[in-house]
Amino acid sequence: MTTCKAYGACEAHADLTPMHIERRALRADDVAIAIDYCGICHSDAHAVNNDWGSTVYPCVPGHEIVGHVTAVGPQVTRHKVGDRVAVGCMVDSCQDCPSCDDGHEQNCSKGLTATYNGKDRHTGALTHGGYSEGIVVREKFVLRVPDALDMKFAGPLLCAGITVWTPLRRHGVGKGSKVAVIGLGGLGHMAVKLAVALGAEVTVITTSAGKADDARALGAADVLLSKDPKAMQAAANRFDFILDTIPTKHNVNPYLMLLGRDGVLVLVGALEPLEPIHGALLVMNNRSISGSLIGGLPATQELLDFCAEHNVLPNCEMVDVRDINSAFQRMQANDVKYRFVIDMASLRETAVG
Repeated sequence: MTTCKAYGACEAHADLTPMHIERRALRADDVAIAIDYCGICHSDAHAVNNDWGSTVYPCVPGHEIVGHVTAVGPQVTRHKVGDRVAVGCMVDSCQDCPSCDDGHEQNCSKGLTATYNGKDRHTGALTHGGYSEGIVVREKFVLRVPDALDMKFAGPLLCAGITVWTPLRRHGVGKGSKVAVIGLGGLGHMAVKLAVALGAEVTVITTSAGKADDARALGAADVLLSKDPKAMQAAANRFDFILDTIPTKHNVNPYLMLLGRDGVLVLVGALEPLEPIHGALLVMNNRSISGSLIGGLPATQELLDFCAEHNVLPNCEMVDVRDINSAFQRMQANDVKYRFVIDMASLRETAVG
């Protein structure tokens, strides 16, 4: 095993502080990675605060990891020392179920191994994430970062990006599609950029008129204010596909009314019970509602390649790891456009007692 610097929390609602963690010795199919950048996700704050009631401490968050290979196990064939690589929300799965066979490891029937706050499938040890100098990951779960993709901006693609990319691809969004994106945060801004790059006509649905200019700057053709009853009524039956990024309990009925025949609304934000859904809104126009969880390894690699080819990058603000707690506060106050990314060079400069 090796010891490396990290930032983590030792109890719920505590500040993240510098600490040392251990990384396992290389297994035959392992890749060791020096982390250059790591995105900050809302899920990181939920985990640190134990909002979901499952956090094991110490918790070292981070599942938007970008870096370069420093060592490989003897059975590794896909990566070599010096390669630009990335690791997302999972670092292992059973590899022996229909979902894994189909490249949907996020839906592993035996449960995926999360990048942090998970259990190593071999030892049961707690997994630690990317707020650290380095990480050791099974080769299959290490992705290639294309040369044309700026590594500083690649991290958020591994969570926010793949979360919206998967449903866009599953539902065939492309040229001629009329798409609406509800919410303009970390997920929403990536959904707008990716849908536009796929050729769709995109409308941003928001409660804030002040976001109209930002939405159009990201490529949206129109902005719909959900608090304007007349505008919402005028948009009835307008969209083929709606991506709902609202992260908390809410009423989806007004948005279902905006779907045309065979239209679908996909939830990617709310992980809690919704307000009751009116069945007639689904029956009329053959509408449907579904959910989507991140994406598998093939889809994530496809996304990285697509973003490199089309120069689709998240809007990021770089932060020093020593400012992580203020970044958490700002993120939870929605005071960022639209994702924070930690420059891990700052961690190597940090003294850890």
